[in-house]
Amino acid sequence: MNISSKLRFCRTLLVIATLALGSAAFAEGDELVLNPDHPDRYVVVKGDTLWDISAMFLRDPWLWPEIWYVNPQVENPHLIYPGDVLVLVWVDGKPQLRFDDGSFRGGDGVEKLTPEARVSELASPVPTIPFDQIAAFLTRAGIIDKKTFNKLPHIVAMRDGMVAGAGDEVYVRNLEDPVKGESMKVIRLGDELRDPRNNKSLGYEVVYVGEGTLNSVGEVSNMMLNDTTREAKPGDRVIRYEKNPPKNYYPRGPQSEVDGQIVAVKDGVSRIGQYQMVIVNLGVEDGIEEGHVLSVWQKGVEVKDGSASPAQSSGRVTLPDERIGLLMIVKPMEEASYALVMDATFEIKILDRVTNP
Repeated sequence: MNISSKLRFCRTLLVIATLALGSAAFAEGDELVLNPDHPDRYVVVKGDTLWDISAMFLRDPWLWPEIWYVNPQVENPHLIYPGDVLVLVWVDGKPQLRFDDGSFRGGDGVEKLTPEARVSELASPVPTIPFDQIAAFLTRAGIIDKKTFNKLPHIVAMRDGMVAGAGDEVYVRNLEDPVKGESMKVIRLGDELRDPRNNKSLGYEVVYVGEGTLNSVGEVSNMMLNDTTREAKPGDRVIRYEKNPPKNYYPRGPQSEVDGQIVAVKDGVSRIGQYQMVIVNLGVEDGIEEGHVLSVWQKGVEVKDGSASPAQSSGRVTLPDERIGLLMIVKPMEEASYALVMDATFEIKILDRVTNP
């Protein structure tokens, strides 16, 4: 097989794959319901996300493992690309979403399936969520305890002035094994996060100050600040800067029952909507993992019932809790996690409850 044929074969393997999760769990009690307005055929376009595509076909997008067909011979079955054509078919009375490779025939709801290879030019695969909207956040966000923070290397002085910004040089002390040219991140402590269930401290939110490059290294190292979001000061801490490559998250419900609350929202906005970042008081110790989807619940309020009968003990009644949104965990930590709002039918607020979807 020549090089051209090998490349063509590799491309075929990649694009045969669908975006199913394969072995992802389908929790007992989950109900697979198609979106009433679902299309029968859809052409993937640039800018699509797997979540958006799933929402076209399913009422609950995180259940896509139950509808996407997996080719067991493909090593990575999670990739689709712009230009792929997806068709909804019925197999043994159950819906499946597959590539339209010319093998589907018939108009009576029963499809004839024949194995065929499909060759397409490679492009960037469709991401699960709009990673470009959160990539910078994932690099900068974090929660840290004060003891750990105080042990980090720190800015001891500026080369010129009392504060510094992009283009200025600062001096850093106590770096471990520094390397000239290495990228570093400058941070400081933000607000303390507390668990509303027991008032326990969950740590302090990391405030991103900026990033820089080491010009010289030693007991005290010189660092040039390349980018800053606020003025750097003596006492700000310095840690190694690692840029996160694009990644896919595979949505699914937690395997165990979880029950928590939103404890903070990133950037201090008062109204929380789609693609905004929040912090929940659930973490790795609760079984939370990247990609876990959680429902957001608005607590029912107590109202006066002006039509209550004399036989009823009270003229006031508490309305039921209502599901108002969905979150996806994007950065789990020990006791808390960052989550991205995927859907919001009403305004989400701090202290709203989060549970299994």
